[in-house]
Amino acid sequence: MRLSIFWRLVLTSLVIIAVMGGVNLYALYQLRQLTVMSTEMAMLHYPAVESAKRLLGSLYVQLNSEKKYLATKDTAFLTNLNEEVEEFRRSLQQMVGQEHSPQGQSLLQETSRLLQERLVLFQEGFRKGDGAASEALLGYEAQRDLLMDRMSSSIQGYIDLHEARVSVGVSESRASAVQAEAVTQQLVLVALVFGLGLAGIASYTILRPLRQLQSHIKEIGQGKFGQPLQITAPTELKDLVDTVNWMGAKLQELDDMKSEFLAHVSHELRTPMASIQEGTHLLLDEIPGPLVQDQRTTLRIMADSCRRLIHLISTILDLSKMEAGMMEYRIVPVDLKRVSEISINKVRLLADSKHVQLLIEDSGERVWVKADAARIEQVLDNLLSNALKFSPEGGVVKLHMAPDVQAGVLEVGVSDMGPGIAADDLPYIFERFYQGRTKAKSSSAGSGLGLTLAKKVVEALGGRIWIESEVGKGTTVRFILRLAKQGKAKGL
Repeated sequence: MRLSIFWRLVLTSLVIIAVMGGVNLYALYQLRQLTVMSTEMAMLHYPAVESAKRLLGSLYVQLNSEKKYLATKDTAFLTNLNEEVEEFRRSLQQMVGQEHSPQGQSLLQETSRLLQERLVLFQEGFRKGDGAASEALLGYEAQRDLLMDRMSSSIQGYIDLHEARVSVGVSESRASAVQAEAVTQQLVLVALVFGLGLAGIASYTILRPLRQLQSHIKEIGQGKFGQPLQITAPTELKDLVDTVNWMGAKLQELDDMKSEFLAHVSHELRTPMASIQEGTHLLLDEIPGPLVQDQRTTLRIMADSCRRLIHLISTILDLSKMEAGMMEYRIVPVDLKRVSEISINKVRLLADSKHVQLLIEDSGERVWVKADAARIEQVLDNLLSNALKFSPEGGVVKLHMAPDVQAGVLEVGVSDMGPGIAADDLPYIFERFYQGRTKAKSSSAGSGLGLTLAKKVVEALGGRIWIESEVGKGTTVRFILRLAKQGKAKGL
């Protein structure tokens, strides 16, 4: 079952939220435990300690009132004593009702029992009155002080019990807080790693088919239709993949139709034009019979037009192949100096007829570049033909080559002394059929395809081409190609 992108993102988000929610619940639970401990200390132990300390204070007040009464027999001190004893009894009963621990209950009950014994002892001593012998009074005070000490010890034990529990509670709270902090940090780290892992997996399952689809589309753009793309992808992307595969199949059909059309055009146009050209040459050679001057002139015009038409058809077909991505290049180390000499020899007769001087400016050494020899020769043919077409009689056309070993490139330039190109025309000079406003004076008009073809070839070989021109002073077309390694060049 393939999940859509929406549900993948939703489920991933829900899992991450659930994990982070679990971490938060654990932190809240630990916080609640700490709150319970703090509440217990604040509501139970601290009030119990304070009440016990008040009982101790009450004992000392009772003892002081009793001593004053025995010394002065003033009933006011006896009244104070009874009030303190009553208050002590009420506080003690309240503490017994609030105490939940057996040990605390035992201490408080022991204190209550000792209080009762002390009151009985006081009543017996009170009934003896003034006639009591001093020895009997001393015995009473000794028993009383013993009971008071035991009551104080019992109450102090109760205080120590609760203070110990407070100390234990504080220690447990501190330990629990430290443990909770450590566990929470670990859980947060695990949750982050888990969340990032889930997010990464979800992103990968979405981005991976997208990258594969992008690569497939690039191959289609390069004319490599190949096999349809078969990938595992979410529903939305699967629909997109099916659409791209359908587009590739349609483009393959169009490409096959284009190949068939180009082959048909190439055969149907070149074959009859070649026959016309050969027949014209046979007539010029007077094979069928002698010609008069007017007939010879007409045949020469026909031969020249036929040659130009064949060249134009070849250029258009080459451009169509390049734009369709069907042009094949055999890129090998090429001796560009030898190729340039071949191109110059092709146009030398035309240069001589116009009295234009052809010059090659180079270092004198062989220069090897990575190129297709036939295509780069075609580029030089077009550039030299253009330079001669726009050069005035007695002018100079230069072909110069300047290798840059550090950059690993060779710069080639073809310059003339023609009328130049207007600045407004330069941005469009490489467009198909564009000839600008500058026309050659003595030669027939061109097709406007030579520079377009040159640009496509140079760029296909990994180079760059541009034009430098100044009106009235001439034009220079420059392009750069990658230098071939010396070891490969020498091995040819």
